[in-house]
Amino acid sequence: MSPSLPLVVGISGASGIAYGVRLLEVLRRVGIPTHLVMTRAAEITLAYETSLKVADVRALATEWHRVDDMTAAPSSGSFRTRGMVVAPCSARSLGAIASCSGETLLTRAADVTLKERRRLVLMVRETPLHLGHIRAMAAVTEMGAIVAPPMPAFYSKPRSLEDVVDHGVGRVLDLFEIDAGLVNRWRDGDGAG
Repeated sequence: MSPSLPLVVGISGASGIAYGVRLLEVLRRVGIPTHLVMTRAAEITLAYETSLKVADVRALATEWHRVDDMTAAPSSGSFRTRGMVVAPCSARSLGAIASCSGETLLTRAADVTLKERRRLVLMVRETPLHLGHIRAMAAVTEMGAIVAPPMPAFYSKPRSLEDVVDHGVGRVLDLFEIDAGLVNRWRDGDGAG
């Protein structure tokens, strides 16, 4: 895969916006271009969970697009990408993606990613789950997406929230064969090193 192909990063309004922000930071560091789409709910969550401004997050991306801009590049299958990550992915966004709703650029870009048979990774952030959530996760999985809730790995002995976030982001990047050096990997018999 060409290193110049961008990764589309969607950030929805679920708690856990640190995952999307850290993903953008790491992709910038390793030189992979990004196209960012943030929902309006994500902008509100950003203010609750961080001291960052929307402009700070947009500045981390190579390009950013308004969630209502249905003419933006990620809305078309002819725009080549390495895939898309929604980090975090709210239950609302999950449901919209599962139903093939293209009402916003985030859900349209996810739908395009699936129809073009590119990798779509959803860091679903919801708990507890009801049957509707589980069915939506099954539906997107059947369509080709990967549901990757950010689950902490305690074998890596995290010492901070940043360690937990880095592990989750690193595991998602592994799905795109991008090793950013974030994952303290399991070793035979003795856990992480």
